[in-house]
Formats: sequence, structure tokens, C-alpha cells
Amino acid sequence: MKTKITVEKEFTLAQVSDKLFGSFIEHLGRAIYTGIYEPGHPLADEQGFRRDVIEMVKELHIPLVRYPGGNYLSGYDWKDGIGPRDKRPARLDIAWHSIEPNQIGIDEFYDWTKKAGTAIMGAVNMGTGTPRDAAELVEYCNFPGGTYWSDLRKKNGHAEPYGIKTWCIGNEMDGPWQTCHLEAADYGKKARETAKMMKFTDNSIECVVCGSSSTSIPTYPEWDRIVLEYTYDNVDYISIHRYFENSGDDDDFLASFCDMDNFIKTSCAAADYVKALKRSSRTMYLSFDEWNVWYQRNMQEHPWLTAPRILEDHYSLLDALVLGGMAITLLNHADRIKIACLAQLINVIAPIFAEPGKGAYRQTIYWPFRDVSVFGHGTVLTPVVRTAKKLTKKYGEVPAVVFSVVYDEESGEVTVFALNTDKKETSETEISLASFGKTKMFYRTEMTGTDLSQKNSLETPDAVMSRPAELVQSDNSSYTVQLKPASWNVLRFKIEK
Repeated sequence: MKTKITVEKEFTLAQVSDKLFGSFIEHLGRAIYTGIYEPGHPLADEQGFRRDVIEMVKELHIPLVRYPGGNYLSGYDWKDGIGPRDKRPARLDIAWHSIEPNQIGIDEFYDWTKKAGTAIMGAVNMGTGTPRDAAELVEYCNFPGGTYWSDLRKKNGHAEPYGIKTWCIGNEMDGPWQTCHLEAADYGKKARETAKMMKFTDNSIECVVCGSSSTSIPTYPEWDRIVLEYTYDNVDYISIHRYFENSGDDDDFLASFCDMDNFIKTSCAAADYVKALKRSSRTMYLSFDEWNVWYQRNMQEHPWLTAPRILEDHYSLLDALVLGGMAITLLNHADRIKIACLAQLINVIAPIFAEPGKGAYRQTIYWPFRDVSVFGHGTVLTPVVRTAKKLTKKYGEVPAVVFSVVYDEESGEVTVFALNTDKKETSETEISLASFGKTKMFYRTEMTGTDLSQKNSLETPDAVMSRPAELVQSDNSSYTVQLKPASWNVLRFKIEK
């Protein structure tokens, strides 16, 4: 199979937002308790946070972490998670059939983000919560002092405000599974007034309104239109969520990026309709604040427990390749997607897995996410691609090899991300960078293997990972590389003066 990709320096799409490769931690399963927080663990710090997990998070260079939910958010009172720990109430979390001890709240999570080198993307309860609750949380977090809530933050040990600048107004309020689910018009009205109160409290913040949480829900995409008709002038982003799982056909699964691409285009179309309806000059951007591979059929029944073992997907090489295709799709829509959060970060459908009292390891999906998070900065270019087509049952003909190209003008580097979805054929791929003048390939990794079901574990933490591959040299900035079957590839080039 032969593929050619011609990269033209002037074929620019958009600058990559510095919030494109964020993540998400919810009070769900073992994400918090025995995930980031485990007092008594051999590697716990003075606050009970696991140092091994923190180091793995830092390697990802995550710009922000959406917190505290998720479905959990719609029944959560943030005031339960502040003040002396011995006075905090334990509550039933009806979203995940768990007991929440409230030993971690906004104050502790802020401390954790500072240690992990990231920031908080806040979220306010639009289920049982009120606009006033939301505004008071913003005041608690962001107001300097001299008011009840800001002075309470100081009393609780944080003299300086947190400066949380991006806030989700609820979570998946289109879903009947959501605590106090609302119809689109009702949510739109409530979200509008909430955004107003939050911005009255701090006019420097940005707000994200709930969009469609799935393409299969009956209200999709009408929900987005109705909500935006109420909120367009008051919010900055509309959120979308999408997960994929293997239903039994590997080729369909590897082509999940096609579904994701169509989902993004449909959401943009709904937003642009409202823009036209309102005669607005402002474009509504997207926050893809939940995306991943998630085997939702594994949502087993369990008794009422604190930190039950639920949603602990163990990812394979195949899953990691699919995630790579999703990451490429995010980059190739960088003109409209300005925030994205891999859901989630620790233990629960996550790239990092930690065992209580034991070690932690990087799951297979860690590696493509790390690659795009570390190297996917600069301007996304639109290359000219000629590649073979592959026939799938679900999506028809799809490209066998997909790419995203990012040009970092400041460093003088070009990064090519490539996914070969063909399980049998190597792609002999010519990469032409002639428009940049003289270049040199200085970095190349690949993630592949003969067993697509292979996974990592505490015993074999490096079974599947991105590994160095052979560098190719060129006198004319045209490089021919062999992209192995079913492989995730990162190729980096330096522009020589």
C-alpha cells in the first residue's frame, strides 16, 4: 500500500488551543480515593496524594482537569467538601451508587493540581444545584477577600484566590440518566441565568454550556440548537461528549474517527445555525470535554461502597490505536474545538492505573495521548493526502491511513501524527515537506504489535508503548517511511536554516 502526504506551509487550519489536551477527574469509583489520594500509601505525600500518580500526570503536560464531575456533579453540594474534614458529611452518591466521604473537595483538589502541574476546569451543579450555588462557588474560588465565601476560603487555609477561569454549567443535562434531568428549554433558561450570575461575580471567567452527550440520544442534535438559542450571548463554548467501544468488528472500531468527525461537524452546524439566527458576529467554539474508549457494557451492579471498583477498563493496543485516531480528529478540528478533556485520568476509564498499597502503571492509551499532548502544539496544517481506501461495514469507505500535521513556528519543528488502520498492510508513505525548505527528521516513534489485544499491567507495564523507530534522511525534504500495519506513528522534523 502506497500513501503520499504533501505538507504545504501555507495551508493553515488553526492554532492549537493550549486547552486542547486536558483531562477529567470525577468522584467516581477509585478516581479520587486510592487514585490520586491514598493516605498511608508508601508513596503518599504529607497531604495523602500519591507521588507516583502525580509524576505520571506531570509527564502528560495536561493544561487543565475538569472537576468534580461528571454525573456525580448533578447531585453534589460543593459545600460538603470544605472545612474541617472530621466535620464533613458522608453522602450517598446516587449517580454511581456509592458513598462519598467528602475527604477531598475543591480546596484539596486545587492543591493537587498545583503539584501535578495543571489547572482546574470547574463545574457547577445544574441538577439539584441553583444559580446562586454556582455563583457562590465562583466567589469562594476566585474572589480576593472581604466577603463571606472568600473569607471562608481564607479561613480554610487558602489566602490567595484559585483563579479558575473556565467553568462547565452542569453535565450532560440532555441525558435522562442525569439527576434532575431537564428538557432543553428548561436547561437553557437555567444555564443562561447561571452564567449571568457567575459572570456578575467574576467577569473574567468563561462558561461552557451542555451540548449533546451522545449521537444516539433522541434529542441530538436539536438539543444543541434549543440550548444555544437561550444561551448564545452568555456563554463561550458548547460541550460535546463521545465514547467508542469495540462491538466486535475491529475495522469499524479503528474507523471510529469517522463518527467523531461527523459528530463535530454536526455540532458546529447547529451552533452556526444559531449564530445566523441571532445575526451574531461571534463564533461558538466547542468543548469536547469527554472523549475516550469506554466499554459501557461493563457498568456492573455493586453494593453501596466508598470507592468501588467500577468502570476500570483495561486497555489494549487496539484501544490505543483508536484513541490515536480520535486525537488526530481533535487536532484536525482545532479551528472549532478549543477545549477537550480525555475522560478520565486515573483508574476510571483512564490512561493511568493505580492499585491500592501497590504501584501504578501507564495503560496503552497513555502513549498516544502523551504524544499529542506533548508534541501537538503550534498551527495545524491541512495536508494533501493520497492513500488507499478501506471498506468498513459501519462507515463504508474510509482512508486506510489518517494524519494530522502541526507546525511549531517558534521552535521550527513539524510534527506528523499518523495512524495506519490497516491490520495487514504496511503503508509505504512518502512525506513531502518541500515547502519548508531543508529539513531533517530528528524524532520518530511507533506503537504497534502483532497482538492487538495485548495490554499493560503492574507486572508488564511496558508491554505496549511508543518506541523509537528508524530515522530517515533526505536531501530534498521528501521522506519515505514504512508505517507498519495497525500502528500509531509520530514523526518530527526540524527546519534547518
